[in-house]
Amino acid sequence: MRCEDVRIRLLDDQRGRLPLAVQAEMRAHLEACPDCTRAESVERELTSVLEHRLPQHPASLALKRRLAAQWPASAARPRWWSRPQLAAAFAVAALVLVATPVLYYERTASRLASERAGMVAEAVNDHLRLLGRQAPLDVEGGEFHQVKPWFVGRLDFAPAVAFEGDAEFPLRGGAIGYFRDRKAAVFVYARRLHPVSLLVFRADGLVWPARDLTRIGPVDTYVTAERGFNVILWRRGELGYALVSDLNAKELEQLAARMTGGA
Repeated sequence: MRCEDVRIRLLDDQRGRLPLAVQAEMRAHLEACPDCTRAESVERELTSVLEHRLPQHPASLALKRRLAAQWPASAARPRWWSRPQLAAAFAVAALVLVATPVLYYERTASRLASERAGMVAEAVNDHLRLLGRQAPLDVEGGEFHQVKPWFVGRLDFAPAVAFEGDAEFPLRGGAIGYFRDRKAAVFVYARRLHPVSLLVFRADGLVWPARDLTRIGPVDTYVTAERGFNVILWRRGELGYALVSDLNAKELEQLAARMTGGA
C-alpha cells in the first residue's frame, strides 16, 4: 500500500469503516513509514480538537419545562411548529451553517500544513541519504553537458535545470534519488565545503505550498529550515524542485535565484 492510499483512508480507519484486510495493510505500512505515522497522529489530534471545539451547555430547567409545554400532546394530531420552536430550529441551523465552513477550513488547513511539512522533511532526508552513501555521486564532473545527459534513459522525465554551475557554486556531479514515491534527478553543487543538493522530480500528485511564499526571480518559492538545513521548494510546469543545504539562507537563496533565472 502506498503512502497516498494510506493517508486518504486515515479518517475512515479511525472511525472503523475499513475492511479488516485493508486495516491490516495500513497497520503494516504505518509501522514501516514514519511520515505516514506522523500524518496519522496529526489526523487523530485534529479530529479530537474538532469534536470538542464547540462548547456544550446543559439546558436550564425553565427551558426544559417550556419546551415540554410546547410539545404536541398527541402524535396523532400533528400541527405546524409554533414561533418559539421555529426560532430554535433556525438558531440551530444557523449555528451549523456558521460552524461547518470553519471546521472544514481548519481541517483542510491542517492537512495542507501536514503535507507541506512532509515535503520539507522528505527533501532533508533525501539530502542526508545521498551524503550518507559510500559513493554519493553516480556521475562525477563539473561539466554540466556531461552530467545532464547521464540521466537519459534512467528517468521517466527530462530534468530541466537552468544553472550549470560557476566559480561560486561549482557543479560536482549527479545521482539518481527518490522524492516521496517517485524517482528524482539529483544535481550536487558546492559552496566552499558545503554540499548542495538540487532534487528535480515530477510535480504531479503532490500538494504544493500555496501560502507564505517568497518570490525568487520569476518563481514563487517556499523557503524554510529543518534540522539545521535550509530548504527551498518550488514548481515550474510539470517539474518540482527542492534545494537543500546547510548553507546560510541568504547564500542558498542566491543559488536559487540563478536556478530560477532570476540572476
